[in-house]
Amino acid sequence: MKLNKDDCVFFLLEQAMSLGADAGDAVFAQDATTAVTIRLGKPERIERTESRHIGLRAFVGNQSASAASSDLRPDALRALAERVVAMARVTPPDAATGIAAASELGIPVEGLDLADPDSLTAEHLSALAKNAENAALAVKGVNNSDGADAHHSRSFSRIISTSGLDYVSSHTSSGLSVSVLAGNGTAMERDYEFSSAVYANDLMNAAALGTKAGYNTVQRLNPRRIVTGTYPVLFSPRVASSLLRSLLSAINGSTIVRGTSFLKDKLNASIFAPSITIVEDPHRRRGHRSRPLDAEGLATIKTTIIHNGVLTTWLLDRYTANRLNTHSNGHASRGVNGAPNPSASNVYIEPGTNSESALCASVPEAFYVTDLMGMGVNLVTGDYSQGASGFWLRNGERAFPVSEVTIAGHLNTIFANLIAADNLEFRTGIDSPTLLVPAMTIAGD
Repeated sequence: MKLNKDDCVFFLLEQAMSLGADAGDAVFAQDATTAVTIRLGKPERIERTESRHIGLRAFVGNQSASAASSDLRPDALRALAERVVAMARVTPPDAATGIAAASELGIPVEGLDLADPDSLTAEHLSALAKNAENAALAVKGVNNSDGADAHHSRSFSRIISTSGLDYVSSHTSSGLSVSVLAGNGTAMERDYEFSSAVYANDLMNAAALGTKAGYNTVQRLNPRRIVTGTYPVLFSPRVASSLLRSLLSAINGSTIVRGTSFLKDKLNASIFAPSITIVEDPHRRRGHRSRPLDAEGLATIKTTIIHNGVLTTWLLDRYTANRLNTHSNGHASRGVNGAPNPSASNVYIEPGTNSESALCASVPEAFYVTDLMGMGVNLVTGDYSQGASGFWLRNGERAFPVSEVTIAGHLNTIFANLIAADNLEFRTGIDSPTLLVPAMTIAGD
């Protein structure tokens, strides 16, 4: 007999305590996803995946261990508790670890609207994907398709602890994307468009999405390389967020504790231009990464991470905060297995004062980047080097497409000279307007 989702977490934690654990927490998580792929009007994939897992973290003094299982039978949960407590007894002590005390627990923020009451069926998802692909293929010059994908997922989790935490959360996510091709032979080009949202009704219109994907693709035909040199570089919104992700990785508490970040000594220092402000808002209604509490039960708060260019905080959970002799700021996230780790919620660069067109026209010539390739960011040193493609601009207008070049610099210099446009859109939870870097090295011909 399996226990239900409400009983199993309490049963598992009770078993751990009866075996001699001093403290602990248990996590139950389940999710269900329906996904379809349509290519050239025919279904290539229709998938339904469902999972249920439970995890236990137990403490014996300041020794701890964790494990997870998908077996919810009482005998299996007892065996899981026995293994975890036994492992905890032989792990090295760590004074920084532990669960949040009752006095630290926050109150979940209400009204974030993170679970769509409606679910998209496979038929509905197929219709969205077909509409997107048909619109993309209707664009003159598009001659093939990589396929259109649509998905809908629903997740539920519950975390309880021996200090009184009992946190339940439900989330939904829907997505739609299409990728098409234009040209022939070695002159073929590919591009895409996507949309994701907590509520399916907030997705971009499927036909408009497909048309944009087709237009993006045709615009890439007949690309050129450019002469190696130093030029202004503009990051379009769909790639500008990568710079923001690099920042978030560099100020993650785990990275700071290990001393493996080029920003490890930059707290309260100016690292961006004074015009740049970066905000984290975990309470955005229907936000992609919103969370009423963090995964340790601590309150989440809206934070200005970069204030007029100054780095104001690290992203900390309780463990990394203890290691740094400070306090957690509510950034813990976790799965069913293992200890929590810091992560960001909704983060964005505040829009600047100039439109994208004005920012593009502010420099006589520039490289407007629409795609990045490779893993060329070294967070230890701050060195930055990425393969890139996009468009060469003259006087703010697209002169020709560009591919097979590399852009390079150092994140300290890139951050310090960033200029933001005013075209911010919330699309993924880590979002940025168009960004201008006045000078970067471009390796081409």
